[in-house]
Amino acid sequence: MALWSVPLLLLAGALLDPKYIGPVFPFAAPAEIVSAKFSPCSQGNSPACVIDGETFRPGDRTIRITGIDAPDLVTPKCPVEGALAQRSADRLLQLLNAAPFEMVAHRLQMQDRHGKRLMVVRRDGDSIGSRLIEEGLAHRYMGFKFSWC
Repeated sequence: MALWSVPLLLLAGALLDPKYIGPVFPFAAPAEIVSAKFSPCSQGNSPACVIDGETFRPGDRTIRITGIDAPDLVTPKCPVEGALAQRSADRLLQLLNAAPFEMVAHRLQMQDRHGKRLMVVRRDGDSIGSRLIEEGLAHRYMGFKFSWC
């Protein structure tokens, strides 16, 4: 195989893998605009709530933000992870409540193995997941989890 074809194959693989690049035409499902007041899911049965730093519920669906891994809020492996998980969930709550946002699914990977809908979440073209990564409240998900401890 010619050496020049390797970068093309890597680019094609990245376009097909939503962990690395968000959905682009023709792989992007139609965008969905969400305008809701979110609260923590632990505070009752709100129709819109945040479960943790990467997962939320707008209505009866559970959405996991594609491409990020936030600390585990339910079963943290150490006190540092527990504290960071709470900060991550609180920050996601703030970001979702700041203004309406859009969710876009990648047609080739619309659910995770737990049945959660996978979505890129953006406001004005900026990824909310990337924002959490930049603020140190999530890692880029690369197919495996990093330790928070």
